[in-house]
Amino acid sequence: MKIESTKVIVNASPEVVMHFLSDARNIEYLLPTGKISDFKATEEECSFKVQGGVIISLIEDGKTEFTELYLKSGKGTPFPFRLTIALKDIDKLTEGQILFDGEVNMFLKMMVEKPLTALFNYMSEKLKDYYDQNPVSASARPAED
Repeated sequence: MKIESTKVIVNASPEVVMHFLSDARNIEYLLPTGKISDFKATEEECSFKVQGGVIISLIEDGKTEFTELYLKSGKGTPFPFRLTIALKDIDKLTEGQILFDGEVNMFLKMMVEKPLTALFNYMSEKLKDYYDQNPVSASARPAED
């Protein structure tokens, strides 16, 4: 099953955005509050529970300098998948999109396709919003509240 999020324009260069996304601890800032619990992370991987108690684990699986970040499913995730965060330089701004490729049977696809599409669209919008609120200085990990 393949899913593509909507494309967003982020108010930062691809280098800045890649630096931010390359730290898995920052994924928490892109997730919907109230629908995620037990977020744990290191710089290279993160895991969290979604509503319904399903654990999602993401592990960095490489990158192409300033254009693509690859994440793969980790231990405890209900099915194998790969996420590609695609970044494109557009006049010192970044066009960003999340691409999902998962091994999902037809029954599971009917259950997860809509929620996953909504999640990836949400995450893309949150990245855009984050840099709209924190222009360029947002290259580092956000300050803790």
